[in-house]
Amino acid sequence: MTIKTTKLSRPDSIDFAVGMSTRRAILTVGVIFLGSLTALCYVYTNFPELKEHEKKHIKLPFNIEDAQNLGRLLESYKDLYYLEVLAGLFVTYIFLQTFAIPGSIFLSILSGFLFPFYLALLMVCTCSAIGASLCYLLSSLLGRKLLFKYFPDKATQWSQTVIKHKDNLLNYMLFLRMTPLLPNWFINLASPVIGVPMIPFTIGTFFGVAPPSFVAIQAGQTLNKLTSSSDAWSWSSVIILLIFALLSLVPVLFKKNLQKKFD
Repeated sequence: MTIKTTKLSRPDSIDFAVGMSTRRAILTVGVIFLGSLTALCYVYTNFPELKEHEKKHIKLPFNIEDAQNLGRLLESYKDLYYLEVLAGLFVTYIFLQTFAIPGSIFLSILSGFLFPFYLALLMVCTCSAIGASLCYLLSSLLGRKLLFKYFPDKATQWSQTVIKHKDNLLNYMLFLRMTPLLPNWFINLASPVIGVPMIPFTIGTFFGVAPPSFVAIQAGQTLNKLTSSSDAWSWSSVIILLIFALLSLVPVLFKKNLQKKFD
């Protein structure tokens, strides 16, 4: 006597589980956002009491005028409240990077105005790496689920491309961070979705943002003379960035040529 077994499929149950997982991810992202916003508010509320005309300048800088006003205000308080000013910039920078909010370029310029060059560079690179990694985690929590749910073919194709270049991901990450081919917020959100591992992502971010940050921080030393963020850039700085970006790809090209000789 033979017994026939039938494989049962439960598409409704699977869809329900995926839906619950997605909703849980959205809820988690929302909780993290509120927690981060609370931390940001805590830093600002614990700042020394400001005069009435100064309060309007305590805001996220989204243009060079905002950065100039905020820079002059923080400069007047920096000597007495050095750690508070440093911590405020640190937390704000990470917040912007974590949630892909524009404006970090002005904080880089502001850092160069307020602090010694090498401290400002270390802070910007560290904040960029931490904030980008947190953004990576949030995107992997939610973005990857949505991509594989609604665009499974594209997701598979992009993932295979990443696997193909897995030995050179650090170099590619350095190249992308040094060049304006893709905005940083897009790199942060897209990397976990297409399967870029976190370690080369974080290391590539830390070292990759150094050259463009070098330019922004250097410009911050003349913050009061700037009329727009584009004033921070010159043809010489652009050429230097391109040279650094091309150098980051030299090991990749060398490795490929070496493999061709042995194949």
